[in-house]
Amino acid sequence: MTPPTSPTPPAHPVHHEPEAPRDLVGIGIGPSNLSLAALAHPLAELDTAFYEQRPTFEWHPGLLIEGTTLQVPFLADLVTLADPASPWTFLNYLKARDRLFPFYFAERFHIHRAEYAAYCRWVSDSLPALHFGHQVDAVRWNPERDVFEVDFTQLDSDGEAEALGRTYTKNIALGIGTAPYIPEPLRPLVEAPGVPVIHAADYLTHRERFLTAEHITVIGSGQSGAEVFLDLLRNRPAGREKIHWLARTEAFAPMEYSKLGLEHFTPDYTRYFHALPEPVRDRLVPAQWQLHKGIDADTIAAIHDELYRRTLNGGWPDTVLTPGVHVRTAGRIATTKVELHLEHAEQASRSRITTDAVILATGYRERPLDRLLAGLDPYMRRDASERPRIDDQHRLVLDPSVSGAVHVQNGERHTHGIGAPDLGLTAWRSASILNSLTGKDPYPLPSRTAFTTFGLTQQPQIPPARQQPRMLTPLAE
Repeated sequence: MTPPTSPTPPAHPVHHEPEAPRDLVGIGIGPSNLSLAALAHPLAELDTAFYEQRPTFEWHPGLLIEGTTLQVPFLADLVTLADPASPWTFLNYLKARDRLFPFYFAERFHIHRAEYAAYCRWVSDSLPALHFGHQVDAVRWNPERDVFEVDFTQLDSDGEAEALGRTYTKNIALGIGTAPYIPEPLRPLVEAPGVPVIHAADYLTHRERFLTAEHITVIGSGQSGAEVFLDLLRNRPAGREKIHWLARTEAFAPMEYSKLGLEHFTPDYTRYFHALPEPVRDRLVPAQWQLHKGIDADTIAAIHDELYRRTLNGGWPDTVLTPGVHVRTAGRIATTKVELHLEHAEQASRSRITTDAVILATGYRERPLDRLLAGLDPYMRRDASERPRIDDQHRLVLDPSVSGAVHVQNGERHTHGIGAPDLGLTAWRSASILNSLTGKDPYPLPSRTAFTTFGLTQQPQIPPARQQPRMLTPLAE
């Protein structure tokens, strides 16, 4: 008698998750979902898990150029603007590192970018709900169980598949962030091996090699482009800099950083923006570029100072700074050189340059949700441009038959405005999500956050005056 055939073992072992559905599963662990995890941690009634395919927390590692700082104050950490008493504040990080007094005497309101990344890693190392090395593959709605199914692959230290898993959850928080944007004419060069064209997101990885290039071109007029240009300039010999800095914008313009201008990054403006008609929102976002895509005034000053310093002994630095230019086409010459075909919008003129290295400081775009959320597509509601509709609670608008919520973090600029990726709104958005999930107010939020009243249809709220402190009764003599 032939013995029964053993079943074929699965390609990967199965990672077992609890049968009871979780209250919240976060997909991606960047600052947004890290903030959500930190504020969710003390809420005992919530069972949460957050998954990230990278092995550890990382935040723009290729742009942690020495000396660069955040463009928001340190109070825009993961939690302070929702819960200043949280153990995960930046100040508590300094206390844990015995660095409070040095920070106090440094009088820094804007901290080093590398320090912010280290702070986030400190928080990520302390939260048990975070699961790195877990790649989420698919999300589905299970109408029989009234829960979301989240399939993931557990990765080993080399990034190879180690085990398959599935978890069930009542709610989801998407925090998959953004991806480097490569302009169409340059994509073939970036994707070709060995061609010296990179996005600024990878700058530090290639910095030493690029510094030895005879001629370098930086494309992009935002903060990253300015920081890369300044770093290259400081590390190239005087008179032999050989750097081109090109940009589509009409000028290398400073970021709008006035006090009332910054009120565009408040919850008040976010609510105002969300209530506007879709065509109006779509016109506003590109028109507000100088609020979030300009260059910090100190960086502009440092660039000019460095250029001026190189004229002290006579002559001018070998640099070309040209705004109002875009790359029409690009190609490879021989083995190591790149030719860029340029067009100047105002002059209606064209030219070309040959360069040995190109660094694209061309920004980031929101990662598309379609692949990850393909299983939810029948339930999703979309706008006139086929983008996901997102309500004022940062939730995808889904069919009413779906009882759970999918919250979107840093992927809602088209519905919530230019503040969506801003670190200053991260804690407020996380607190709003948790208040919505719990049906309570574990994190009471202010009713008004700006002096500006955006629009005529809503009257500004005047918060009640604070009570006067009690008078102390003098001690009897």
